[in-house]
Amino acid sequence: MTMTDPNAIDVNDPDRILEITRANVDPDEVVHAVKDNADALFTWDYTKGQRAALDKLYEKAKTSQWNGTTDLPWDTDVDLERFEPTLDPLEQAYYFDNPDSPINHMDQKTKDELNMESFKWLLSQFLHGEQGALLCTAKIVETVPWIDAKYYAATQVVDEARHVEVFSRYITEKLDGGYGINTHLGVLLDDIINDSRWDMTYLGMQIMVEGLALAAFGFMHQTTNEPLLKQLLRYVMSDEARHVAFGVLSLQEVYDSFSAAEIRERQEFAFDSALRMRDRFLRQEVWPEFGVDTREMVKFQLEMPWEMKAFQRLLFAKIVPNCRKLGLIDAGDGWLRDRFTEIGVIEYEHFEDTTDEYESFELTDEETASVG
Repeated sequence: MTMTDPNAIDVNDPDRILEITRANVDPDEVVHAVKDNADALFTWDYTKGQRAALDKLYEKAKTSQWNGTTDLPWDTDVDLERFEPTLDPLEQAYYFDNPDSPINHMDQKTKDELNMESFKWLLSQFLHGEQGALLCTAKIVETVPWIDAKYYAATQVVDEARHVEVFSRYITEKLDGGYGINTHLGVLLDDIINDSRWDMTYLGMQIMVEGLALAAFGFMHQTTNEPLLKQLLRYVMSDEARHVAFGVLSLQEVYDSFSAAEIRERQEFAFDSALRMRDRFLRQEVWPEFGVDTREMVKFQLEMPWEMKAFQRLLFAKIVPNCRKLGLIDAGDGWLRDRFTEIGVIEYEHFEDTTDEYESFELTDEETASVG
């Protein structure tokens, strides 16, 4: 796994952010190959229920399946002229009203176009992340040594395929197409797949990527006024909460037996992942479409005042408490606490972790009956 040295970087250096690239990637590629170095593990112990919490998740998943084709109102008219994208109003004011902003000169028509393109870009990254989750969870089925975890991970493979399907359909049919994968997200997914250790697959995907997605989907679900998207997000969130809980429940057991050196490596990977996911939201792929200098815009976003970063910080509202639940924040010399403090997300450490709250995301009978 290729990681930055978190002890020797300036996390807010725009040049560092823009210099990160995916190795040997053709921008026009349709199929992207990543070397998977993991061993596929069989287990001859088929005793179901040895890990009661995982068995409970598996039973819950079997009765919580939904159909992306028939359970969502795809005939909903999404009028892009009246569609209010889900963007943070404080952030928009900082961009458009600040005299130092590289985009404060835009007229209203261009601002509206930028908002919509930013929204297409955001949903596109969620789509690519869902495919990453699809591959990673298939890898967990192969590599985790416990039958209860294999059973649950297999249900998540089905979930993730459904998520890829519905996001792709929404972007294609309702938004007239989207964007390719962001560099920072792509590098992270490549590294997670490339690593041979099954717990790193869990940590990178179930805790970090899925945890951020759960928080982002929750924010979008609360703020969007578009009914199809709102219902789509609600259905996806009901799955995602189980997925993150699956990661926490599994890693708790193995991390209790890890050495200090092994835990420190997981701390560094967690922070490296958090940094890459923060950097992915700088929208590097959008700015050139509007003739905006990408470096100037990245630098401007990184210098945004603390009180205006509410949306960006909120994306870590699931990651930080789950890392705390796993004992990663204060393990050793508290290195990860210092790093999360540095990027402004430690405030979420005492939020409810997903092992306690995932059942609250379940679809109600009213929700499941609203379309079908």
